[in-house]
Amino acid sequence: MNHTTVVEFVLLGVTNSRHLEIILFLFLMVAYFLILLGNIAVISITLVNRFRQTPMYYFLRNFALLEITFTSTVIPSTLYSLLTEKKKISLPGCFLQMLLFFYLGTCTFFHVATMSFDRYVAICHPLHYTTIMNNRFCLQLVLACWAVSFLLMFPPTVMIVQLPFCGPNVMNHFYCDTSLLLQLSCTDTGFIEGLMLIILSIIITSTLIVTAVSYGCIVITILHISSSTGRKKAFSTCSAHLMVVMIFYSTCAYRYIRPAQRGGQDSDKVLSFFFSVVTQMLNPYVYSLRNSQVKQALKESMLKAFSSSLRQFGGLGLADNHILIQLLTHPFYPIEARTDLTGTINSNLSAETEDVHKGH
Repeated sequence: MNHTTVVEFVLLGVTNSRHLEIILFLFLMVAYFLILLGNIAVISITLVNRFRQTPMYYFLRNFALLEITFTSTVIPSTLYSLLTEKKKISLPGCFLQMLLFFYLGTCTFFHVATMSFDRYVAICHPLHYTTIMNNRFCLQLVLACWAVSFLLMFPPTVMIVQLPFCGPNVMNHFYCDTSLLLQLSCTDTGFIEGLMLIILSIIITSTLIVTAVSYGCIVITILHISSSTGRKKAFSTCSAHLMVVMIFYSTCAYRYIRPAQRGGQDSDKVLSFFFSVVTQMLNPYVYSLRNSQVKQALKESMLKAFSSSLRQFGGLGLADNHILIQLLTHPFYPIEARTDLTGTINSNLSAETEDVHKGH
């Protein structure tokens, strides 16, 4: 029997309505911008502020880099498809997107579990934190996240790439999803489907246990805080983390730890949209930019940039100088940046005062 080899796939996308596609394009464009902006801000803050080279910032920087690469495997291609209405993707391009999406997605699970463990050690064992979470151990944890993810996802990916595809070539999704790709193969894929189900179950369950136990211990420790204000602040932070974690894990678990529906369902696309776009948009703001130390570092960086730009322009007016003095007395303004700018302001004030006296 003759078979026609498939050289490309057709991705139907999230919706068939052109009006909804335009709305979705605008939303995705804003979401992608916020994802890039938030994560780049986190990376910049943790790199520029050398005094913040603690394990927490090290993990946040790696997590931000992971978020950028993970979302970039799906959102740009989806934006292009929505804008041009071209829904085709080549066979090699589909395989590459599938490998990167599931590899980086697996890394995300392990990074979330690692950051949960880091917070557990910091809050529940603060006296031993620097000893346990030393630089070598942190590097080993991050490398293990990347290496274990690759070892888990590479074998089934190689098996899928070697499958024959004879048609049809239409996927009811907005990216190359493994379960739908297996359904399009013209050979038996039962073994690979079972293997993928086992691997994904292990990944989601194991990392969820680590995350749940870590936050459970954190909550118990918070309950013993004597200050009601401290408890409220700690619970606010933990609740935001847990909300994002619950959305991410629940959507992924329901999407992949169950038999795939033949042909794909619209509900599967909604679930995939949540964990590939919505939670990724929330992550930098929940994990990083809500953190008081990160917000302080961001304010310091902005004030440094503002003061340096003012020094370049020079010729400040008297009112501008008084405004700057108020900024300098702000508790978030970096001490090391105050000396130079204070001297500049004082010289400007003296010069303008002399001009005023001469005028009289």
